[in-house]
Amino acid sequence: MNKYIKFVIAAIMIGLGIYLMFNRNIGWGVVLVILSAFPIFLFFKNENILLAFWQLRKQNFDKANKFLGNIKNFETELHNNQYGYYHYLIGLTTAQENNPAKTEALMKKALDYGLNMKHDRAMATLNLAAGAMAKGRRQDAQKLLEEAKRLDSAGIMTDQIKMMKEQMKMPSMQKHMHNPNMRIRGKF
Repeated sequence: MNKYIKFVIAAIMIGLGIYLMFNRNIGWGVVLVILSAFPIFLFFKNENILLAFWQLRKQNFDKANKFLGNIKNFETELHNNQYGYYHYLIGLTTAQENNPAKTEALMKKALDYGLNMKHDRAMATLNLAAGAMAKGRRQDAQKLLEEAKRLDSAGIMTDQIKMMKEQMKMPSMQKHMHNPNMRIRGKF
């Protein structure tokens, strides 16, 4: 649903409420005026994003992805401050599908559009660090982990950050390094 249709619905509800108040149905008029706040609230907080957050909280990624799929064109359906959260939620759902390239691109978009909460920015930065580590860019991953640690003021993701730092300490198999005994052929 286009975001401006919600304002039209709210205006119709307010007009109908005022009409009812003038026709001696004051109670129903007040109820309609109060209920008109609901479409105005949904203008600033899209219902599909709210439902996707709810499903992610319950660890139900398939339903969250379904609710995000209901948003066909995010620029016409969402308010400007929700663009980042739209990409952030899609990035979280694709992270469960083990698609690091797509997740990294979505998290970069989410950070570019802007996320309001510090822990959301920390989670997006942590996902970017994981993508950088998967591609073998250790210095970028180290910088992103430090930024995630700085953003995580509540200490929610300290275990994940510590685990990723431990993984960075482990030696990684480079593309040019091979097993030295691989070329030696034994007698069969």
